[in-house]
Amino acid sequence: METTSTLPFAVNNWYDRALLDRLLPLLVHDRWAQIRDIPRNNTNVAKFRKYNSLSPNTTPLNEGITPAGTNLSITDVTATVLQYGDYITLSDWLVLTTLDPVLLETATVLGEQAGKSLDIVTRDIINAGTHVSYVQSRNARDEVLATDSIEAADITGIVDSFKGDDVQKITRMVSPHMGYETRPVNDCYVAINHPDVSRVIKGLNDFVPIEKYASNADVMPGEYGKYDDVRFVETSNAKVFEGEGSSNADVYSTIFLGQDAYGTTKIAGTSVENIVKAVGTAGTNDPLNQRATSGWKANKTAVILNQLCIRRLESGI
Repeated sequence: METTSTLPFAVNNWYDRALLDRLLPLLVHDRWAQIRDIPRNNTNVAKFRKYNSLSPNTTPLNEGITPAGTNLSITDVTATVLQYGDYITLSDWLVLTTLDPVLLETATVLGEQAGKSLDIVTRDIINAGTHVSYVQSRNARDEVLATDSIEAADITGIVDSFKGDDVQKITRMVSPHMGYETRPVNDCYVAINHPDVSRVIKGLNDFVPIEKYASNADVMPGEYGKYDDVRFVETSNAKVFEGEGSSNADVYSTIFLGQDAYGTTKIAGTSVENIVKAVGTAGTNDPLNQRATSGWKANKTAVILNQLCIRRLESGI
């Protein structure tokens, strides 16, 4: 098995850029995460450290007497990084006879696959949160009807629960075009939903579309409007529990997030890479120099840091 490519570094870098250009905007579910990379050559287990809130202290101080004080409480949350990837095999004849720049086009297609795949890794982890509610006062997913759509009271109920649990609003997000760099956003709770659900949200009274915002400078990628204190972001990669509702109805998950709800991690110094093995690099495994491959490889995981900061609302449409 060949472990290195014969392509020049600049060419490989070009393919990597093409892959990342298609990949980064698709990582919707990563945008409001804490990012904690693991040092290289150390372990594949990340540790997120949470400093717990202190209980209120209403005991008056006694003159001249030092109180006992309070111990700091820390909760460690761990997450294990795993590796993901896929590849495409290209024939030498395809490379020789096609009019398209095959390897460059392949890099963009692989980037799309990688972006959706890595986004689903985070999506499925945060969709396993313990706080879930169902529309129309249903008690379980298998009771949700296809016609059970989200109503205004469902959203205000989640906002009230966030505020009752002192869940802070989101004030920053990871830019989808700048790797792990963050940018500030006006404080809000964020909801991620499927485009099918967006049509329902847009029909609510008092829903404000982005076109009516006082300023569009702060609009997040994929955002289409707000209701109450929640700004809504749509993605076709949102979780759908297919056929798990009443009479095999599809049940749609809308994820509501507060600040520091979850984290993502990978091995430091690594990123998604496009690995290209040119025709003629496989030795005796390809005696007639007939095959090239192009693939992607990445490592990551996600973990819920505070269950109170993630609420899942399940509905029909």
